Amino acid sequence: MPDFDPNRRQLLKASTVAVGGVAVASQLAQPAQAAPAAQPATNTTPTTMSIRLKVNGIEHQLMVDPRTSLLDALRERLHLTGSKKGCDQGQCGACTVLIDGRRTTSCLTLAVMQEGHEITTIEGLGTPTNLHPLQRAFIKHDGFQCGFCTPGQICSAVGMLEEIRAGAPSHVTADLNAKVVASPMEFRERMSGNICRCGAYSNIQEAIAEVAGVKP
Repeated sequence: MPDFDPNRRQLLKASTVAVGGVAVASQLAQPAQAAPAAQPATNTTPTTMSIRLKVNGIEHQLMVDPRTSLLDALRERLHLTGSKKGCDQGQCGACTVLIDGRRTTSCLTLAVMQEGHEITTIEGLGTPTNLHPLQRAFIKHDGFQCGFCTPGQICSAVGMLEEIRAGAPSHVTADLNAKVVASPMEFRERMSGNICRCGAYSNIQEAIAEVAGVKP
């Protein structure tokens, strides 16, 4: 075993201190990183715009978010709650209204898109003392149970019967060159976009058939 050499130990200590000092000096010599630039403040206030909607023959001036659906404008701003929010995806038909006489799912169209158009909701079809023929027929044939889908069913039926009168064919129309004939099969196909969770479909068909003058 070699003799203990204190000078060697002193050399190792001095080397360690020197290396550590160089590392610290290197870190201190690095330029400080620039602070990230401040992001400009974003305005989180929703943008609104003025629109004029003609609903059930009455014009309404509204300030709305341009993303507002027609359904929400009718229910939340005009308090016309007959049109129901069911699926909010255009699949159940509970929100159906008439726009220029054509049935439309109001949850899938924006309120700002309907300026200059005639909008008719279930409230505009009839009154308790002067019911629309389809409203009377739905009552007569018990075409509803909970009533949730009924406004959309009636509005859709009104638009559907106008489609047949105008000669618009459906998926089940046999001859596209012949006059479209109202029939239970046509009614079932054309009303398939309106869901009744209570299952009152047969009564709904009877009500529509009576108004259309067709044997169910």
